[in-house]
Formats: sequence, structure tokens, C-alpha cells
Amino acid sequence: MKNWISFPKLEGTATRQAHVRLPVGTYEREMGREGFFGPATQMHHAHPPTGWIRFDGPLRPRAFDLNHLERAQDCPLAAPGLMGNGATQVRLWRFEGRMEHLVRNADGDDLLFFHQGGGHLFCDYGHLEVREGDYVVLPRNTAWRLETDGPVMVLMIEATGDAYRLPAKGIVGTHAIFDPAVLDVPLLDDAFQSQKSERETEVRVRKRGRVCSMTYPFNPLDAVGWHGDLAPVRLNWRDIRPLMSHRYHLPPSAHSTWVANRFIVCTFVPRPIESDPEALKLPYYHSNEDYDEVLFYHRGQFFSRDNIHPGMVTYHPSGFPHGPHPKAYEVAQKHERKDTDEVAVMIDTRDPLDVLEPMEATEWAGYVDSWKAK
Repeated sequence: MKNWISFPKLEGTATRQAHVRLPVGTYEREMGREGFFGPATQMHHAHPPTGWIRFDGPLRPRAFDLNHLERAQDCPLAAPGLMGNGATQVRLWRFEGRMEHLVRNADGDDLLFFHQGGGHLFCDYGHLEVREGDYVVLPRNTAWRLETDGPVMVLMIEATGDAYRLPAKGIVGTHAIFDPAVLDVPLLDDAFQSQKSERETEVRVRKRGRVCSMTYPFNPLDAVGWHGDLAPVRLNWRDIRPLMSHRYHLPPSAHSTWVANRFIVCTFVPRPIESDPEALKLPYYHSNEDYDEVLFYHRGQFFSRDNIHPGMVTYHPSGFPHGPHPKAYEVAQKHERKDTDEVAVMIDTRDPLDVLEPMEATEWAGYVDSWKAK
């Protein structure tokens, strides 16, 4: 535990409640530590904190359109890397058909998010039917393969050297956001039984970033039973029931879905927009001093962004203010939208991320200028 220096103070023209009753003509910016989990101060500025006219250097806000990554791979271990650091590797996998081999990731748990398509996932533990919008958590070294119903596009987030856990839900209780009872596990059903064979089968394994293979004279997915509390789990975003307040805009940490040691994964799903006339009605300007922030847009219109569509990624390195685009801010102030329809996956990492070459090739260079007033 950290014993933070704590002395809540108020200086000058400021509101006593964060994100509520902003002084007329001001723009609020939150400066916070440890993502949205640590101490924070709300600054009130006379100008938008994103009102730059030039932004030079490698730490600028960036956006990428992953729809331009057309290269399909028959093996998820060969999926092109997008971003990474010592705690996580983020990849995008496109595939259609039937995997003829198995894969194991011995470097860490894998989190799969099915952005497009679905099918049937077979693994050590049994059979899972998957569809668009599913998360699947695969414990480290689980052997698996996929048979698709059509083209799939899968965001893969590795917890390198680590495991995924559920976030602490505190006073709202264990059933808030989603009840753990909605987590599905693989079944040793008829589909699993019918895939068993004595056919020679290759298993590809990644360890320390390198891939080797083992070949068996039979299909190793041959379990006849299992018991325990370690298994892959499936969660669809439609089963997430977000925390809401009509009088206060909740921070992104309220939407935490999966937690690892050095990063968290949050899910934004449709919800009513705050209705209290005094409450801020969209994400506030903020300086995330300790975490890099990545957003993958799955569907809908992201209500704090313009010119962003499904399949895109925005990346905000820590250390500079960011927040809503001017047009979105204006719409929110007038409360013209009553609900959000977006679905997005957010990755907040405690360590800086490196953007890798496959992702670099999909960049929208104009994103850094998208906050300029029109």
C-alpha cells in the first residue's frame, strides 16, 4: 500500500465536487495518479486543455485504422503485433476457416476479443461457441484451435508472465457490472467428442517470444473429464451492465472488466448519459500521468470523438492532457444526446507502450490536429 500525501485543498475559482457545477467559462482537467485509482486534482482552465496549435515529437496522440490490416494468418501466434511492453503484447488476428494445428501461449494468459465473426473454439477443457462481441480468457499454456463460421477479426491482449483476474468491486458487490455466473466455460459436449481423432496433430508453442512445435500421433484435445477452478471463460459485452450515475460522470476505472498486474482492460457499453443539468456529460479532460491509454472501437459512435469508426484505435501516451473533441463537447453541453451507443475496449498500461511496424502502417496522421476548433 502507498501512503499518498493527502491534503484536499481548494484554491481560487473551483467547484467543490469533481465534474459538477463547472465555473462558467472554464474547462476542467483532472490530473491523477495511478490511472483513476490514485489521488487527483481538478484544475479549472480558461481555455480547453487540448487547444494546441502544434504538437511535435513522438508522444503525440495517435490514431490507427486496423481495418487496413488485411493480412490473414492461419496461426494466431503469427498475428501481427500492434503494441507492446514488458507486461503486455497486443495483436490483431484475421482468419477464416479451420485451424489444422493447436497453439499454446506459454508466455502468459491471452484475452481474445472477437470484433468480427465467430465460430467454434476447441481447447483442452472442451468446446466454446464464440460470436462477435465475446471476450475469451485463455489461461497460459492452454492448447486451442478455432473453426470459424466466416471471416473473424480478433483483438488479442496478452498478460505477459501474468494472469487475468476480475477487478475488485468494493461496495457495489460481486454481482455488479456483470455477475460471475454469466461467465461460460468450455463443455465436453458432442461437438468436442466428435473432434477427437487419432490423426497426427501439431501443437505450436510460444515461449519467450519464440515458437516451437510438438507433433503427436493423435489429437491432444482428448479430455474425458476435468474438475477445478482454472479454465477459459467467455463473456460477451452484452452481459455487462455498467455502473451509472445520472448526477456524476464516472471515471473509466468504473468500467474495469479484466485486471493484470501492470494494466487493466475496461469495456465501454451503451448507457444513459447523465441527466442532471449540473453534471458533466462526457469524459472530462484529463492528464493520465502514470498510464498509457489505448482505445479499440468495436461499434457505435463514440460520443467524445469525431471521425472515429469501428476497427480504429486511439493511443494517448501518458503525460499530456486529452479529452473530448470540440464538437462532441459542444453537443454534450447542450445534452443533445440522451444515450451512448458505443462499445469500446480500453487498455490502460502502467508502463509505456511501443507502437510496432504493422500498426504504424495504418496511422491516421491527422488525429493530433482533430482537437483544433473548426
